[in-house]
Amino acid sequence: MENSSDNHIRIFDTTLRDGEQSPGATMTLEEKIQVAELLDDMGVDIIEAGFPIASNGDFDAVSAVAERSNNSIIAGLARAISDDIARAGEAVKKARQGRIHTFVSTSPIHLEHQMHKSEEEVLEIIRKTVTQARNLIDDVEWSGMDATRTPLEFLCRCCDVAIKSGATTINIPDTVGYSTPKEFGNLIKNLMNRVTGSEKVIFSTHCHNDLGLAVANSLAGIEAGARQIECTINGLGERAGNAALEEVVMAIKTRADLLPYNMNIDSTMILRASKLVSAVTAFPVQYNKAIVGKNAFAHESGIHQDGMLKNSNTYEIMSPESIGLKESTLVMGKHSGRHAFKEKLAELGYILGDNAFQDAFERFKSLADKKKSVYDEDIMAVVDDGIASSSDRLKLKNLSVVAGTEGPQKAEITLEIDGVLTTNISTGDGPVDAIFNSIKALFPHKALLPLYQVQAVTAGTDAQAEVSVRLEEEGTSATGRSADTDTLVASARAYLNALNKLLAKAEKEKNKN
Repeated sequence: MENSSDNHIRIFDTTLRDGEQSPGATMTLEEKIQVAELLDDMGVDIIEAGFPIASNGDFDAVSAVAERSNNSIIAGLARAISDDIARAGEAVKKARQGRIHTFVSTSPIHLEHQMHKSEEEVLEIIRKTVTQARNLIDDVEWSGMDATRTPLEFLCRCCDVAIKSGATTINIPDTVGYSTPKEFGNLIKNLMNRVTGSEKVIFSTHCHNDLGLAVANSLAGIEAGARQIECTINGLGERAGNAALEEVVMAIKTRADLLPYNMNIDSTMILRASKLVSAVTAFPVQYNKAIVGKNAFAHESGIHQDGMLKNSNTYEIMSPESIGLKESTLVMGKHSGRHAFKEKLAELGYILGDNAFQDAFERFKSLADKKKSVYDEDIMAVVDDGIASSSDRLKLKNLSVVAGTEGPQKAEITLEIDGVLTTNISTGDGPVDAIFNSIKALFPHKALLPLYQVQAVTAGTDAQAEVSVRLEEEGTSATGRSADTDTLVASARAYLNALNKLLAKAEKEKNKN
């Protein structure tokens, strides 16, 4: 076991677990696998793939990610409960390297109001559950929930018991985002100095962003000796989110003079990861978000533009290329062939199998027929958007819409439902409402629409619109997305994509029962 004196920082990504706990950010199994594969390729050291005991779906997702992992350690989260730990161990057993991550509350407010346990009872829980986990797997992480509001003496005792029971990573969560950088750094330093056996384990940070200090606290933690940072793509997570992976990575990379650490992360894949997570969760990235925001490398001020024209270092501390942002080019079009398209995909970081490549190429050619200039962002949207599965019950065959100042707006839509073509004309309060009403008329359902979101992929009147739709029915939610130069077509396909996912989930549950 490597100790905490080395300079390698392990990046522990919890987008699929803590990130998914953001209200409305639920991902399907296929989407989780897609994100996990990208994180694995990106060089993330540990992927926390989910909370296996939470549901059969979460267990299946962790198992599927574990089975497909090539490089990353795959972790499953477990409460300090025997059944949780057994379930987590089962979920990660097919991973090349698996980890059980178990946690228990340690702060007085949690012990009194949530757990109703004494300190001695908590210490015994730690001893039993960490021992159980270590008997199942060699790699065990222990976390003290709400550690930053826990008295130091008791937290030291907790860490000591966890290490003696077999924990190999000790995680110190700032669960409610309460700490400040100096305070958090001192906490890590004190624990490493006072806990017996601290030199044999990796100390980790898990900081929430309630005060906007998650990244600063994480960096203070590694300066104090921690060698693992828990974070998420786009800072996704409960409440105000977690430390953002892209900010942590680029801070260390950009300020190597003050942060002389190394990582396994390929930073040129950051933008792709950001866009993928934003798309599958339907959580937009704010324009001025550090590193991955739309305006992060944009300059409008005359003074800034003048400086950039003379030397980009005047106003940019990192290059756009370092996160995978390449200047859009116009070389791809309807006359481009398969070889050129494959080269472009490789340049953008995509390696597709034969079938996936053919599907993407056909969608690219269709787009090129509609759009004069095909940008890199367009191609990324084409690949990431995907196509309807052959097993989808509902498929869009034709759509025509009448819109304008004189309502009501009208939509005529033809769907293939279970192999049968059927057509309906419906009206609505606007063309999108008319489209969705028409789909409901053709395929009656009770799903509610809590989210409808449209973003332009590129600039220009012929830009593709990327539409995200979230549907909810009887406690189950699904997010669909689609991109098209016609916003209304993209809207219909995104809605059907979400509805097909709900139907697939319902069928899966029916078969289990």
